[in-house]
Amino acid sequence: MNRRDPILEARGLLLQRGAFRLEVPFLQVFRGEILAMVGPNGSGKSTLLMGMGLLLKPRGGAIHLCGEPTSGLASPLGLRRKIAMVFQEPLLLRGTALENVSMGLRLRGIGRRLAATRAMEALERLGVAHLRERDVRGLSGGEAQRVSLARALAVEPELLLLDEPFSCLDPPTRDTLLEDLEGLLRSTGTTAVMSTHDRLDGMDICNRVAVIHQGRLLQVGPPTEVIHSPAHPFVAEFLDLRRTARVLQRLLHPPA
Repeated sequence: MNRRDPILEARGLLLQRGAFRLEVPFLQVFRGEILAMVGPNGSGKSTLLMGMGLLLKPRGGAIHLCGEPTSGLASPLGLRRKIAMVFQEPLLLRGTALENVSMGLRLRGIGRRLAATRAMEALERLGVAHLRERDVRGLSGGEAQRVSLARALAVEPELLLLDEPFSCLDPPTRDTLLEDLEGLLRSTGTTAVMSTHDRLDGMDICNRVAVIHQGRLLQVGPPTEVIHSPAHPFVAEFLDLRRTARVLQRLLHPPA
C-alpha cells in the first residue's frame, strides 16, 4: 500500500454522545502521518477519536479503516486490533509495568515469552525499562504515561490514537515525552492522531492539523497553511500564535 493512501477515511460522518453531535463531512488520515486535532474542551475531539477507534457507532456516514468499511460488521474486533489508544489518564491495571505492557500482546494471542520480550523492547524505546518490575501504582504521572505509550506501541498498531495524552503532565515532562514520541513515531512509521486543547501541543511535530469547534470540523491542512490562511474566523482566533509570541517576548524582554 502506498504511504499516501488513507489509512482511515470518514465521509458524511455523524457521531452522537448524549445531546452532543459531531459532524465530519470528509476526513482522511494518511499512512505514516501525524495528525493533530486541536480545539477547546468540549469541541468534539474525544468523540471523533472514539469514532475512529470503533468505540462509538456512527449515527450516519461511514468510516473506512485500512480500506475496509467498519459498518455492518458482526464484530469489529479484527479491525479494532489494528488500533491502539492512549488516554489523558493512564489506564493501567494492577501489577508491574512489564505486565501491563505485555497485556495487549497476550490478548492478541502472543505467547508469554515473546510478549515479555516485545514488552521489554517497548519499555526500552520509551526509556522506562528500569521500571519493568515496579508496581504501576507507584509511578509518577510521566512514568505512567510512558508505560501506557509502551503498551500501545508494543502491539505495533496500524493507527495510534492519543486523547490529550500530555495535558496532566508538567511542561518539562510533557516536552520531553512529546519529543521522544515524535522520534518513535517517525522511526516506526506509525500513523498517529493526537487530540489536544493546547494549540501549541504537537503543532511542531504534526504533518497536518485539524481544527474542531462546537461539533464541526472547520479546517484541515499543514500547520503553516491553517495558521496563515484560516478558513473560518474561529480558526484565525484559536491559532493566533502571534499573540502567544508577543506575550513570550514581553516576558523574556520586559520593557524598561
